[in-house]
Amino acid sequence: MTIDLRSDTVTKPSKAMLEAMMQAKVGDDVFREDETVNQLETRIASMFGKPSALFFPSGTMANQTALKLHTSPGDQIICDKYAHIYNYESGGASFNSGVSCKLIDGHRGMFTAEQVVESINPDAYYYSPTRLVEIENTANRGGGSCWDFAEILKIKKICDEKYLGFHLDGARIWNALVVKNETPKQYGEVFDTISVCLSKGLGCPVGSVLVGDEAIMKNAIRIRKVFGGNMRQAGYLAAAGLYALDNNRDRLKEDHKKAKQIGEQLSKLSIIKTVEAIETNIVIFELDKDVNEKAFIQKLKDKNIHIIGMGTNKLRIVTHLDYTDAMHEKFIKILQMLQF
Repeated sequence: MTIDLRSDTVTKPSKAMLEAMMQAKVGDDVFREDETVNQLETRIASMFGKPSALFFPSGTMANQTALKLHTSPGDQIICDKYAHIYNYESGGASFNSGVSCKLIDGHRGMFTAEQVVESINPDAYYYSPTRLVEIENTANRGGGSCWDFAEILKIKKICDEKYLGFHLDGARIWNALVVKNETPKQYGEVFDTISVCLSKGLGCPVGSVLVGDEAIMKNAIRIRKVFGGNMRQAGYLAAAGLYALDNNRDRLKEDHKKAKQIGEQLSKLSIIKTVEAIETNIVIFELDKDVNEKAFIQKLKDKNIHIIGMGTNKLRIVTHLDYTDAMHEKFIKILQMLQF
């Protein structure tokens, strides 16, 4: 039995999802004639209370399109130092949009409205114009941390006062909604653009969707084309998204429960220095300084358990829908008997 806990992106479509995909009604989406893609876009736009949505092959492309829609070359984006758009999108902000990032030293990937105010550049020609504030919910490198919606509203007020765009990287927003008992429309009312991922916690093989206000989204399909993201009979992929929305959202709480149980067991090990607070499906923990990170990963790998290293003796575990109860029971037992 192989247990892969590197990410919630390692899941494979279930039999029922595959059946839904094979039954999709498709057409040429470049001509906007794919019935299933149109259905998915309409549904997610409605969920978030937005007038427009566009299907993308990846969350990175959806985020990068949003950045380009909000900015011009030479502009500046405010985001956390842990932000996915800064750390894990291959320098796309500078490469694709010619913008720089003002990094906030937040807490677990989250920052305050006061920090946003401090980060806005003065209105002088020798500064980059600040145009956009970006947040990530849940925050990946923050250990799947969930934002306080009250703080989001404070940041929104600043964005309105300073005429700044507000973008949400909602790759794992579905996890946050379950934990915080919030609704997509609450977020749609606040953000100008939101990217949501279907291939992480919801278990789809491919796909993200960018939603937004009509004025800013009118150029999104052209930017997607520039980035090489236009697809033809994409309804087979969109059908997976529709299936996931119907069947895989409520069960996210199971992933969260298992993650917390893993964290509880890790905290009992003498070789573990700290386990960060666990809210959703991501567990980040730090080994004692005299424990070798690569050796620890290899010891688990020898037992067919795969996790990921983050450097500086920090490691990450991510639970997901393909991580079964049997796998969970086995992993907990292995941790209980782990000697190093």
